[in-house]
Amino acid sequence: MLEPKTIEAIADELVEAARTRTPVPRLTARYPEMTVEDSYAVQQLWRRRNEEAGRTLVGRKIGLTSKAMQAATGITEPDYGAIFDDMVLETGCTVQWDQYTHPRVEVELAFVLKDGLKGPGCTIFDVLKATDYVVPALEILDSRIEMEGRTIVDTISDNAAMGAMVIGGRPVKPDAVDLRWVSAILYKNQTVEETGVAAGVLDHPANGVHWLVNKIAAHGDSLKAGDIILAGSFTRPLWAYKGDTVHADYGPLGSVTCRFE
Repeated sequence: MLEPKTIEAIADELVEAARTRTPVPRLTARYPEMTVEDSYAVQQLWRRRNEEAGRTLVGRKIGLTSKAMQAATGITEPDYGAIFDDMVLETGCTVQWDQYTHPRVEVELAFVLKDGLKGPGCTIFDVLKATDYVVPALEILDSRIEMEGRTIVDTISDNAAMGAMVIGGRPVKPDAVDLRWVSAILYKNQTVEETGVAAGVLDHPANGVHWLVNKIAAHGDSLKAGDIILAGSFTRPLWAYKGDTVHADYGPLGSVTCRFE
């Protein structure tokens, strides 16, 4: 385990990296002894620094839940990060490309809770019962740590690469559709770049949510009514450049669009 002073120094370095849009050198290159528990300690302190600065926690994101994402990153276990109020955008929005360190976009489902969830022992049935509705979303990935050679430790410390999310389409009750079979077509500038089915997320996107609940229980945390949970991508990340329009067609569940300028 890293010393508390080292954890604090890393968290403060990442706060500054987000402010300046300048990624820091890879943590695992500088701290090869750093563990997953160290990285969650960094993330929790980084989250607290942001809350002290006036940001409000509104949910969590789950990352690296699908084989597509694990293959794209070389990382084989899920992770999670914080979602703040200013990260939640609406479909049709214009996003400033320069706000992020070369953003990437993923296709996901977001769960909005009507009841809180607490682990350990949370199941998929608990998640479905506690969910008010599920809504299509895009996740915009950001990087406060250099990309090349990243491990799960770097990614967790970097708030699981969470930048922002765009919600849209048609919210549905969790029992209104078979969530495993929700599919999406991801376009960039009118060209199909990726397609995917939500079963790619741990066989059911709600599985990611109960994994999260049980994982954060070990850190003394839980989910609250009203929280938004990004359940994990079922496509590979799509690089976005200035001027790009990204559009995800979820069929019967509608669509989500954003433009980078």
